[in-house]
Amino acid sequence: MNKNGKWVFCKRAFILLVISGVLFLHFYIPRFITEIKNPLIETIKTKHIIASTSFDTNKLKGKYIHFKSFDKTAFTSYLTYSNLDTVRGTIILLHGIRSNKESFVKLSKKLSLAGYNSIALDSRAHGQSGGTHCTFGVKEKKDISVLINLLNQQENITENIGIWGQSLGGAIALQSLGNDKRITFGVIESTFSDFKTITNDYFKYHVGFNIKPLTNYLIYRAGKIAGFDPDDARPITYCKKIEQPVLIVHGNKDKRINITYAKNNFANIPSTKKEFIEIKNANHLTVWKTGGDAYFNTTLEFIEESILRNQSQ
Repeated sequence: MNKNGKWVFCKRAFILLVISGVLFLHFYIPRFITEIKNPLIETIKTKHIIASTSFDTNKLKGKYIHFKSFDKTAFTSYLTYSNLDTVRGTIILLHGIRSNKESFVKLSKKLSLAGYNSIALDSRAHGQSGGTHCTFGVKEKKDISVLINLLNQQENITENIGIWGQSLGGAIALQSLGNDKRITFGVIESTFSDFKTITNDYFKYHVGFNIKPLTNYLIYRAGKIAGFDPDDARPITYCKKIEQPVLIVHGNKDKRINITYAKNNFANIPSTKKEFIEIKNANHLTVWKTGGDAYFNTTLEFIEESILRNQSQ
């Protein structure tokens, strides 16, 4: 092959490479943002947030509950009943991204011993639930309302229903509190205020740099692929509608989701019963470990006070 032939070959190869890169960027990269069960991500993701324990019907007084949401997506959850004769309340438990309901096995046991039902849910596209894409609260808040309908109708649970969410679960919980007033209190841990902002933050956190126009384009494409409006995935917007008691919790060493977002969410909640807890030296994954029993007891006190407040109104 002469020089001209080599030049033509290299030129065509370069053009093909650029076109392939653009197509990959347009069609596939956005899926990394929303597609939870993406085969490539499944092979490279870290396993430390996935709990190894599981719900044991022989040790826990409870049962699996399966249901279909507004768009026929199938969901799996586990309802743990109170270990006491009287039930103080029922708490919906929402896990973080790429985690599952099994991360709440120990918390479910603690809540049961304290007199609470709890229902740990595999969120949309997570765990044993159906769906392909996470929509960061846009569709998930509707899933929560369907779950509450089921608790009302099948379990005769109609009062003192609360919600406890971590990270992504916290964002879903805030949107659910603003969307469905049947939820009477919320515990929100380590979450963000705006989907677009946190996605830009995550690109910088994981890649080391962020090109905002490119990231925003990928977010737009992710929304198109997953069938939701990224502009609606803004917990801080729903915070403005929350009148129920809310406890906002965040670690001051969280490098994944800055504590500033938690403070912004808190400032926008009009509820007259709201509290903010800053867990010193806790990062995104160690709020429970660092806070310890003192944190759990404080949270229980907040929940008890919130229920008493609701009953007196």
